Amino acid sequence: MRLLLFCTCLLLTALGYGQQADILIKNGKILDGTGNSWFYGDIAIQKGRIVAVGKLGRWSATRTIDASGLVVAPGFIDVHTHIEGEEKRQPTADNFIYDGVTSVVTGNCGGSNVNMARYFSMLDSLQLSINVASLIGHNDVRKAAMGSANRDPNEAEMQQMESIVEQAMKDGAVGLSTGLIYIPGTYSKTEEVVRLAKAAAKYHGVYASHMRDEGDSVTQAIEEALHIGREAKIPVEISHFKLSGQQNWGRSKETIPMIIKAREEGLDVTIDQYPYTASSTSLSTLLPDWVLADGQDSIKARLARPEIRKQVTEHMLKRLKKRKLKHFSYPVVASFRADSSFNGKSIEEVNLMKGRKHKAKEEAETIMEMMEQGGAGMVFHGMGNEDVKAIMQYPFNMFASDASIRVYASGNPHPRGYGTNARVLGKYVREEKVISLEEAIRRMTSLPAQKFQLHDRGLLREGFAADIVLFDEQKVQDLSTYDKPHQYSTGFQYVLVNGQVTVDQGKHNGTRAGTTLRLKN
Repeated sequence: MRLLLFCTCLLLTALGYGQQADILIKNGKILDGTGNSWFYGDIAIQKGRIVAVGKLGRWSATRTIDASGLVVAPGFIDVHTHIEGEEKRQPTADNFIYDGVTSVVTGNCGGSNVNMARYFSMLDSLQLSINVASLIGHNDVRKAAMGSANRDPNEAEMQQMESIVEQAMKDGAVGLSTGLIYIPGTYSKTEEVVRLAKAAAKYHGVYASHMRDEGDSVTQAIEEALHIGREAKIPVEISHFKLSGQQNWGRSKETIPMIIKAREEGLDVTIDQYPYTASSTSLSTLLPDWVLADGQDSIKARLARPEIRKQVTEHMLKRLKKRKLKHFSYPVVASFRADSSFNGKSIEEVNLMKGRKHKAKEEAETIMEMMEQGGAGMVFHGMGNEDVKAIMQYPFNMFASDASIRVYASGNPHPRGYGTNARVLGKYVREEKVISLEEAIRRMTSLPAQKFQLHDRGLLREGFAADIVLFDEQKVQDLSTYDKPHQYSTGFQYVLVNGQVTVDQGKHNGTRAGTTLRLKN
């Protein structure tokens, strides 16, 4: 009799009879993150985790969310962000949450906190609305060992850098990042990066790279990234994969096959992309690397010399000519502390504001003056939409904002910080049908979780953390534009982070349930 009762209880449990959840999501169009077809069903959540997925007719819950007419998907994972410095200013991370993002990977482009244990402790104490994983950044590691010097490290400095990387990996970093277009990373030789990548590989990390070049020398830069992956025996992630400059439009026909070939040869290489035709980085990238060594005082001292100023002007005009442009119309000021009236204006427009002649040489002078005043954050227009779409169709490509936590109404930032995922779902899935909805969700969820070893994220599966988004696939839309960037995406009705409702009926309720995501070794 007891055995019969026990078996009956097991059967009733399996069928969902009498089961109690904290939250029950009912009647949703479920896309589980695998890339498989959607299905209609329910999801039960208890103590921050998914405990059941399917037809859960006999379950009850403290709160039930009716998902009729909504897509239910895993929370999106943004693999390329730069949140350092904005966590305390905006811990609710509204721009990410309203775009369906529940987890981010920061520390990209070679820039990170060097003491990873202290950084994670600060984040856990602060508690954001999003989960955070971090890479250890080569540029900051190099600065810790040798400042911004334009030279090779000696052996003692090299060993110090390896030690910093190893400690960061022990503390939970998910890999090593480089920004080989930025100071001082640009001064490093390939073998320096290989040694540091080997240090990260010991702890099963990823090598994520902003390559040395994304324009004229892009194929050589890709080859270097692949070489580092092979030599260090480490998975490779190539950041914000693109073609910069009008003269390089169409070259995705060269670059994508390089990734395909490397994967066929056995290298674990993937890429990420933001769905826009403009990039965003520092004004300093317009100047020659050697001018930027050793900090702001050294930059000002060099630019004070007429012969150096002439060389820098010639360098910038040569680059402009390569782009087949007559004016510096493509760099637009995102944030200039010295004079916020420049924000949102191109260098061409700023030059005219200063009352100068409408000539590229005068615009180069304006750029150097702005650098002497501390530089600026910029938006650079110069990619082709056909390349954006071609890269988007590559199956081992993720979507990433390359953005910080936005402080609302501050500066004139790139719209990708507000609308990356909504833009993919609205423009490229619903309107242009570049990829399917199922494929887009896979690229936003399980693919990044797999790449960065976030083992309990990225899928709607029993036992996984309850990071979940519910959105209207017919209404999801990015509203942020280059002219008016401070606009949140729409269409996300509910966002749950670690089982806590954070967006409730389209409104962020202030919940801060995020945690640090540390690589376990």
